[in-house]
Amino acid sequence: MPFLVRSNLRQLIIVLAFLSALISVLNMFLVGSKVQKEALIHSTLENNQAYATKLAASATLFLDRAQSELKYSADQLGKKWLNPKFLKQEAQRLAEQSNAFNSVIIANDDGLIRATSHNVIELANQTINSIGMQASLLSRKPVITTPYESTLNKLIITISSPIFDSKGTYLGFVAAAIHLKDNYLLKNILGIHYQKDDSFTYVVDSQKRFLYHPNEKLIGQVAKNPLIDNFFAEKNGKQMFVNSQGKEMLGGFAFIPVANWLVLSQRPLKSAIQAHEGLMLKVFVKSLPTTLTVLIVIWVLAWLISNPLRQLATQAKNMKQTVTVNRVEKINTWYFEANELKKAFLMGLRSVHEQVGQLRIDTRTDMLTGLNNRRALEAIIHHLTTEETPFSLVAVDIDHFKKVNDTYGHQAGDQVLKELATLMRSNARSNDYCIRLGGEEFLILLPHCGLDEAYAIAERLRLMVEEHVFPNINQLSISCGVAAWPLHGQSTETVFRVADEMLYAAKQSGRNQVRVAA
Repeated sequence: MPFLVRSNLRQLIIVLAFLSALISVLNMFLVGSKVQKEALIHSTLENNQAYATKLAASATLFLDRAQSELKYSADQLGKKWLNPKFLKQEAQRLAEQSNAFNSVIIANDDGLIRATSHNVIELANQTINSIGMQASLLSRKPVITTPYESTLNKLIITISSPIFDSKGTYLGFVAAAIHLKDNYLLKNILGIHYQKDDSFTYVVDSQKRFLYHPNEKLIGQVAKNPLIDNFFAEKNGKQMFVNSQGKEMLGGFAFIPVANWLVLSQRPLKSAIQAHEGLMLKVFVKSLPTTLTVLIVIWVLAWLISNPLRQLATQAKNMKQTVTVNRVEKINTWYFEANELKKAFLMGLRSVHEQVGQLRIDTRTDMLTGLNNRRALEAIIHHLTTEETPFSLVAVDIDHFKKVNDTYGHQAGDQVLKELATLMRSNARSNDYCIRLGGEEFLILLPHCGLDEAYAIAERLRLMVEEHVFPNINQLSISCGVAAWPLHGQSTETVFRVADEMLYAAKQSGRNQVRVAA
């Protein structure tokens, strides 16, 4: 071996170190590639199972609420079974109460339909031999049926509750139909997909028929994948499997015991690991200079390797702070593992902050009008008083609102509340706060606003409402009471009481006016 004879120790050490480093790096990247791939698969499986479990919990809550509403209605119907007018009113109330039910019927123990919601009134006084009717009559228990074609040619499931009188005698049942293809609330629960990838979710019943699927043409059809039987047996879990189209999938599933349904969330294996492909080679090539540098200054690189991880660990202790995201983004994660950890950490941080932020918005927003609610008001008041920012407030109440609900129904009343909220927002300044306290009671909080300007804003709103045409109702009016902090009291409770007194004075003086505290 002439070459070895001519080589000196330094060259041999460099060659040996180079080969050792190269082998180590190659081994590291090969193992890292495998681990990353397994981690991606495991993470995808975990995410899909968690997502399926979340949807199953939401669906269970929806079904439990539906059954509770029907149980309450059945109890009321048992007390007034001989009152046809009440039966009709109760059927319509159930249909209008929420977006949960597409139609409602009330039938006696012979299957004769005694009352219906308005949209299926043609079924009244008929005896229908449908799957839902038979299941409800035979069981005399709360029932959630399998999908079937209704008399009106709709693919539906039926949720029913038996009706008994005070002596326990079976009188009949109240049933609500849910259209699988066009029920707004069911689609809202199962159809809104928060995962920003090509994952998709479907729901099957115990007969393996699709209750929900992104492809509506499949709803009502039987799923062809034989593994669904195994999923039903396991109830909850995750698995990599081949679907009916021959594609490898990463799926998570969860069971809905109240209805014997199964939720399955899945993603193609190929797309789950797509980001992994080709990345390792690029990382290896870019890591060569660093690897050579390790042979020269090992102690420097030891610090460089540990420093990003140390910074990430330090920021992990402060993950509740919103500034943590900016701090993590500035960390120089110069090698693959640290960079991947940083990206995963940032993804988790952003997800947590977004969820917490959305939760804060949801808890501080009135769901009907989109205005701030009482919880938001407490935070706003705390901020203004802490900063010693003077403010005026306008208490607003709709005149004769109860008459609107009694005459035109709660839906019309809700529409009035929404339109008033819109008028309030359009009338307020950019830094003002519009709040719904509850019912027809509203509040406008005006920072850095004196009584005269607050009165002008309240009067302008009153005139806008007086001139506004509300659908089916025409004109309405409001009464307002105006007070200011700290002018009318050092405590905000006192100022609120003064504003309420002014509102009451406006009501007592004939309504449709603004009263300002002296």
